[in-house]
Amino acid sequence: MDAPVFMIPLWADLTAVGLGGIQGALFASGFRGQRRLDLLGVAIIGIVMGMGGGIIRDMLLDQPLSTLQSNWYLVTATAAALLGMLLAAPLRRLNGIIVGLDAIVIGMFGAFGTSKALALGLPLIPAVFVGVCSAVGGGILRDVFMGLPVAIMHVGSLYAVAAAAGCLVLAVSNAFGVPLVGAAIAGIIVTAVIRVLAVVFDLSLPEQRMLYRRKVAAETGALPIVKP
Repeated sequence: MDAPVFMIPLWADLTAVGLGGIQGALFASGFRGQRRLDLLGVAIIGIVMGMGGGIIRDMLLDQPLSTLQSNWYLVTATAAALLGMLLAAPLRRLNGIIVGLDAIVIGMFGAFGTSKALALGLPLIPAVFVGVCSAVGGGILRDVFMGLPVAIMHVGSLYAVAAAAGCLVLAVSNAFGVPLVGAAIAGIIVTAVIRVLAVVFDLSLPEQRMLYRRKVAAETGALPIVKP
């Protein structure tokens, strides 16, 4: 007999999709000038943020795309994006709302990705990798769609590190016998707390510094060199 297929509860998956849609729309609505988006553009970014993580997760696991197995995913993502647009003006000065939603969203998608990978029999490290890709996937697609530098590739506030820490806590807890649901909750909390603290205290990984910077600057003219 075939092994039962792991299923993320629909309500939990839709919650993550909805929060991602709101967060994406709030992010997109904040642009001004030439980068401002129309109604359709903001809705698309919200949908991408809401559904992107789940799509990347299922593609990595070679599973049917859960976001296309029910009408509710697109409906939820679209409704959430519209709600995000309506809330954009009154919440414009409350940047903490966007940061908080972002922290919860990456925590949930990371936990769902890692949980599904573990349930399908992947080893601990690949399962964590799937979880991290799921957590940051929506943000990567958002940046690509908007023509922005991909956030996790630049000095920032421990975006992927927070996701990796939460996914690792989940996987290790489960390996020591903690039920998957409890381990997932712990992983979400760890991810959200690290992400919020990183933003509040402006924490980031050390910036990459090119060796022989003076020589490179002199050859390219990228940096002014003051001769003694």
